[in-house]
Amino acid sequence: MEQLVGVLVKVLLIAFVVGMFTLVIRVFVRGRKEDARIREEWSELARVATERGWTYEQRARGMATQYCGVGPMPGSGSNLSAWHHITGEFRGRTFVCFEHRYNNPNSANLAADRKRPVIEAVFMVSAPGSGPSMEILRPSRLNVLLDRRASMRLGITEFDDMFRIVTDDDTWVRNVLTDSMVSFLLSDPRAKESPLQLRNDELFTWYTGTLSPRALEEQLNYLCDVLDRIPAQAWTAA
Repeated sequence: MEQLVGVLVKVLLIAFVVGMFTLVIRVFVRGRKEDARIREEWSELARVATERGWTYEQRARGMATQYCGVGPMPGSGSNLSAWHHITGEFRGRTFVCFEHRYNNPNSANLAADRKRPVIEAVFMVSAPGSGPSMEILRPSRLNVLLDRRASMRLGITEFDDMFRIVTDDDTWVRNVLTDSMVSFLLSDPRAKESPLQLRNDELFTWYTGTLSPRALEEQLNYLCDVLDRIPAQAWTAA
C-alpha cells in the first residue's frame, strides 16, 4: 500500500511539473504573439499617418509635458515623451494622439516589471470654442479612494448612476449636457469605455493600452461625435 501511495505521489508530482511547464510555454508563446501584433500596429500607424498627410514621430521628447493634468497624465512633469505621437486634421478638426508611458510604482520590484511600463493612449481634438474645465468619468471605487474632488449631479438618475461629473461651473455643464447629449452618452457604447475631459478648447479621451489604427479612428470619431452635439450657444455663453 505504501509503495502504491509513493508511486501515486510521484505521478501527481510529474503531472504538476509538466502542467506548469506547459503553462509557462503557453504564456510565453501568447506573449510573443501579442508583442508581434502590437509592433505591427505601430508600423501601421506610421503608414496610415503618411497616407493621410499626418505627422508621425515614434518618440517626441517633451511633447507630452503640456498635457500634464489630463486624464492619466501626471499632475506635473518635465520633458515627458509622447510615444507614437501623431498630429493632423480629422473631420475638419486638428487632433493629437500619443502614448504616455510610466513605470507602475505598485508593481513588484522585478526586472520584468521595470522593462514593461504601463502605457496610456491619449487623444485630443480641438473644440470650436473654450469652456470651463469639465470631466465626465465612470464612477469607480478607485475614484472614491484617490479622487476626493466634489462631483456634480445632473439630476437624471440613470446618468448620475453611470457617470461622474467634475467641474467648477455647473451652468456650463448643463448647457453642454442637453437632452440630446445625455441620450447620446447613455446609448453609445463608446461612452461606457471612454472618459471625457474638456480643458480650455481641447477635448480629451484616453484608455490604458497601446495605440492602433483602429483605436485611433474610433476614438477620434467619438470625440468629434461629442463635439458635434454641443450646442453652439454653449460656447458663446461660456
